[in-house]
Amino acid sequence: MDLQRVPEGLPVPVNDGACDHLPGVVVPPIGLRATSGLEIRLDQVSRDGRVVVYCYPMTGRPGVPLPDGWDAIPGARGCTPQSCGFRDHYANLTRLGVRVFGLSTQTTDYQREAVERLHLPFDVLSDEGLLFTNALRLPTFVAEGNVLVKRLTLILAFGVIEKVFYPVFPPANNATEVVDWLTR
Repeated sequence: MDLQRVPEGLPVPVNDGACDHLPGVVVPPIGLRATSGLEIRLDQVSRDGRVVVYCYPMTGRPGVPLPDGWDAIPGARGCTPQSCGFRDHYANLTRLGVRVFGLSTQTTDYQREAVERLHLPFDVLSDEGLLFTNALRLPTFVAEGNVLVKRLTLILAFGVIEKVFYPVFPPANNATEVVDWLTR
């Protein structure tokens, strides 16, 4: 199983309108545990400028099978390529004055392994309690009993959601799309 690439022939996610309510919404004052050990409040860090938060279901681990039926879930596969895309565009994003965070419902310890293995230069935030996800009514799905956020990217500016990328497909192109949008 190659986590670095998305296999061909996967079902493509469709825009089901689950994020239509998000542009213009005030970011909720919820602390999220970061892989650095800090607690991050996205409402606070976005007050001074733009913040990109790419949300993803779960990062796979080499040698550990993905949940049963994972490839049949539209948009589920591709968390590693999406994260690596933001890693590879990190310098461009910081030059644009943007902070970057990943976000999933996995535990911080689980996320920390991926941050180290993939050499991510930014924090990944854990919403394992679903407080942020539920406050914003982010779209989710269930796999093997775990509630996971669907793949989407938020651009926050001055405490408000400015832009939403949803659905995100293919995931490896998401960071490029974000950079293109920010430079227009």
